[in-house]
Amino acid sequence: MSETPQKLVIKNIGLLLTGKIEAPIADGDCMIAINGKIAAFGYEKDLDTEGATTTVDAKGVTLAPGLIDSHVHPVIGDYTPRQQQLHWIDSTLHGGVTTMISAGEVHMPGRPRDIVGLKAMAIAAQRWYENFRPSGMKVLAGAPVIEHGMEEHDFKDLADAGVKYLGEVGLGSVKDGKTARQMVDWARKYGIQSTIHTGGPSIPGSGLIDADMVLETGADVVGHINGGHSALPDDQIICLCESCLKGLEIVHNGNERAALLTLNTARELGKLDQLILGTDGPAGSGVQPLGILRMVAMLSGVGNVPAEIAFCFSNGNTSRQRELDVGLLEVGYCADFVLMDQAQHTPGKTMLESVQLGNLPGVGMTIIDGVVTSGRSRNTPPANRVPEVVPNR
Repeated sequence: MSETPQKLVIKNIGLLLTGKIEAPIADGDCMIAINGKIAAFGYEKDLDTEGATTTVDAKGVTLAPGLIDSHVHPVIGDYTPRQQQLHWIDSTLHGGVTTMISAGEVHMPGRPRDIVGLKAMAIAAQRWYENFRPSGMKVLAGAPVIEHGMEEHDFKDLADAGVKYLGEVGLGSVKDGKTARQMVDWARKYGIQSTIHTGGPSIPGSGLIDADMVLETGADVVGHINGGHSALPDDQIICLCESCLKGLEIVHNGNERAALLTLNTARELGKLDQLILGTDGPAGSGVQPLGILRMVAMLSGVGNVPAEIAFCFSNGNTSRQRELDVGLLEVGYCADFVLMDQAQHTPGKTMLESVQLGNLPGVGMTIIDGVVTSGRSRNTPPANRVPEVVPNR
């Protein structure tokens, strides 16, 4: 006997955000997912809503693809030794984030630097977060930091084992652009994406990575272009925006002035589609459960970007730059959503207007793979309206 398909129907949606920067808003008031994948969206009157196994009444709030944190440093489980903090991943889910991408498990006590050890840890990290998803969160982990002595076959071994990301280039012993470029090219050959540390040193063992090294290395993502913590001089940030063809990553843990410079430069260059967002937590400045939402509100409010575009920096742009199956309202993509509304007593006539005035929205629900993973957020300000799961008739 075949199993009954799991069908999620979300009705009474007030606004559909797509994550697509070229068309950030879609028409419709209903979304349907089957077995964890988006099957259809549009107006309820035009869709087949029969046979739902889960029905959500959105109560007129906004539905967006789940937010993506492009830059985190997990270790194991839902715990970070960097801040001696439990349940930081669950707390981030309450900030609307449904997917996290590791930039290296660099805070693991006793992190191995030998080739066998670093490969073993990367493979193990990829496996343990694949098998254990804290509160449903997707943690794309297992990101080895490159060290001297690695050879091409090491990258093939990692890729064959399921590793898809390198940790931040520059946090290990490889500090020169020529060696880093060779390793980044090996990684790319086997389908492994790379991110490079950008700016001044952040932890003992890291060092300055300036624009020349970023360009020589040719990594797929310019990690924290606004510094993590210390940013490069303005002319170098502008140079990177002009020269880099892929991800320009702005982080909460960086320099806000440099973030706005990056935004304004990318806008002038017609490169807003390359902007992606991360928190760079856990780090010395702590864990930021609302970091992605705060970056959206800051870039929209201070950077004068329409909120529906700023939200694309937090989901669809990252999906495209990182080649993911999440973060876009697209048939066949994972049914990962955040349902939000204007926070109580904030100015603005709508949720988008409120965000563009610099305010956080209120998160009312998250959904991952078509399954409700959280209700009203304990971290955002309370929303005016909150979705609810209703009995199926």
